[in-house]
Parts: sequence; structure tokens; C-alpha cells
Amino acid sequence: MLVGVMLSADYSGANELREQSFQTALEEAADLVRAAGGDLVQIETAKRDKAHTALFVGTGKTDELAVAVKQYDVDLVVFNHELTPTQERNLEKELQCRVLDRVGLILAIFAKRAQSQEGKLQVELAQLSHLSGRLVCGYGHMQSQKGGIGLKGPGETQLETDRRLINQKITALKKQLQSVRKQRATRRKSRESGRLKTFAIVGYTNAGKSSLFNRLTKADVLAKDQLFATLDTTARRLFLSHEASVILTDTVGFVRDLPHKLVSAFSATLEETALADVLLHVVDVSNPDFQRQIDDVNEVLHEIKAHEVPQLVVYNKIDLLSEGEREAGVLRDHRGKAVAVNISVEKSLGLEALREVMIEYALAYRPSESNNEN
Repeated sequence: MLVGVMLSADYSGANELREQSFQTALEEAADLVRAAGGDLVQIETAKRDKAHTALFVGTGKTDELAVAVKQYDVDLVVFNHELTPTQERNLEKELQCRVLDRVGLILAIFAKRAQSQEGKLQVELAQLSHLSGRLVCGYGHMQSQKGGIGLKGPGETQLETDRRLINQKITALKKQLQSVRKQRATRRKSRESGRLKTFAIVGYTNAGKSSLFNRLTKADVLAKDQLFATLDTTARRLFLSHEASVILTDTVGFVRDLPHKLVSAFSATLEETALADVLLHVVDVSNPDFQRQIDDVNEVLHEIKAHEVPQLVVYNKIDLLSEGEREAGVLRDHRGKAVAVNISVEKSLGLEALREVMIEYALAYRPSESNNEN
């Protein structure tokens, strides 16, 4: 069962726009549940001025959810919000089933999709970081167990033991990922020695990034119509013309309210984005909420310090627009610089124009010139 709450602080503007934005977020959450392998049997919604401190949705709505859990024989309730450890624990007690928040849901998807050793390490680090903040909550039922003189209660001992083990594992994972980062740096220096510019494909999850990467490079990266199909960065050399060849990288997709734990854990992968020469920001222009998705992606780019990297917007899926809006081609600013390209990877529309613009960007300055400026 999925629970979505419209909090006044999260939505502004006219009522119609607020409702539309809320419904779009709810549909995305439903897709996330399915991407995690869940069988969605019911969606419950509510409106509140602010979250209830103990139960997030308040006592009345919690009672309604408890009835629905029994009615639909639900074994997992997913909240499309980030819950505090206390809220999560209290809700599990009241609903008598497992409760997962948005962070936990995305982590579950990442754990399911990670293929490379690096990806698995990053997911495990994020999961442990998320779990460490919930240990007190998990052992709440043992808080009353006090030991005798000179002894500690079993609950306190177990909690401290688990904390220590998790912290040790987190430290070990960070060291392994640091090694991965060094390997990436070595490969990057090798690429730079060849004086090739790097283009990183970024964008909202399921915008068509991997499909574009495959079409341009003739690679076989997994590209499915589902959220977070790609978690591992892939790089290929791309011949654009006799004057311009580049390194093209495909990266993990972003999503609204991407958990900070994931951004931190995937720093080794996201570093490729921050150090790129050009970003190809792929946008699913057929999505009615695409402007919000653009803002969400740019927010993450700012967080990983990639917001100053030159960006070319690639409006994908124009074939799904109305006939009058399907025109492929290049959009330029008042100085004649290309700022966006309209394409459809599925229908092979505008791809040649995109390649021409990529050549313009590749020849705009050489990596050696960029390095001299820094």
C-alpha cells in the first residue's frame, strides 16, 4: 500500500497546480513501488498543514490505514515521504506491518539494480548509513531493560554492538570506494592524455539517457522503460567527426527529493559528472511535469558541484507530443549558441542535429585550454 500526504509546506501556488503536482508525485511513487518489485494494491492520500510528530499522518488517518491494511491483507506500507526513525517505528506498531519511507524504497530499488562491484558497494554504504540512524528506534522496546551494578542491560549491549559493527562496516566501505575513486582518477588521466573532451549524459530517471547513449555509441547498456534502470557509469569513446572525438558517459538518473545519503554514497560515480567538460541534460519533454524534473536535476547538479559545467539540454520523446510540437531541431540563444536540441531517440528524430551540436561543443575549447584556465 502506498501513502501520499499533501503537506502545505511542500506545495505552493494555485490549488489546481498544487493538486496536479501532488498527483504527479504520487504516480512517480507508484512507479517506484513497482520498480522495487512491489504489488501495489491500494493508494491512500491525505492533506495536512504539517507532519504529525509521532505518526506523520496523525492518529485518525493512522486508524484508517490500519483498517485498510487488514482489509487488503497488506504486508508493506510505503510512505512517499522521508520518515523519522520514531515515526517509522510508531507506524509499524500501529499498522502491525512493515513500514518503508521514500528513502528506504529508493535504496531497495538501488540494491536490486546494482550490477557492478562499485555499484553494490555504494548501495550498501547508503543502506548502512540509513540503518544506523534507526537502531535506537529498532531497540526501543529494550529501553526499559536496566542492568545491575557493574552490568549493562542486554538491550543496551546489543544496540552498542550493532552500532559498532555498522560503523566498522561503513568505514571499510568508504576505504574500498576511495580505492575505486583512485582507479577512476587514473583512467581519467589516461583519457585526458589523449586530449579527448568528456560529455556526461545526465537527467531525470527514465528520461531516455541510456537509450541515447546506446544509439550514439552503438553500445548495449541496459535501457528499460522503468525507473533507475541504470546505476553504473559506463564510458565509451564516440567518433563525431575527423576533428572531434569525445568520451561519452552514461550516469545514474536523478529523481525528486533524491536522498542525501544516496548522493553521498554515490559520490564516486557522480564525480564523473562533476568533472565532465559538457553535460547532456536529457529531458522527457512528453512528461507534463518536465520543468519540475529539470529543476530537480539541476538541484542535484548543484549539490555535487556540477552546476557550472556547460550544459546542453536534450529534449527527448518529441514523438509523443502533439503534431504541432514535434519539430526536431536546434534551439539557439541570441548569440547563436546552441542551448537545446529536440530529438526522439525512439524514432531517430534530430539525432544528426544533436551530433552536429556536440561537435560545436567539442571544438569550442580543448581540454588542455580548460586545464590552463584552472
